[in-house]
Amino acid sequence: MTGYIGTVEAAKRWDITERQVQKMCADGRILGAVLFMHRWAIPEDAVKPTRTGKLKPGPKKKPENG
Repeated sequence: MTGYIGTVEAAKRWDITERQVQKMCADGRILGAVLFMHRWAIPEDAVKPTRTGKLKPGPKKKPENG
């Protein structure tokens, strides 16, 4: 398919893992990405999505009694 790249190429361009690209595609965060025969096709001019700011909460620190 002309004009599209796969998850491996997108991962190299954006310096992230292939799994992260797959997850972004599945979540609809990459505009124009389509699932084609069990593989994601990403437009060549697609932009790396920014973080959504959703982070898992970490352990809460106990206040130090001094």
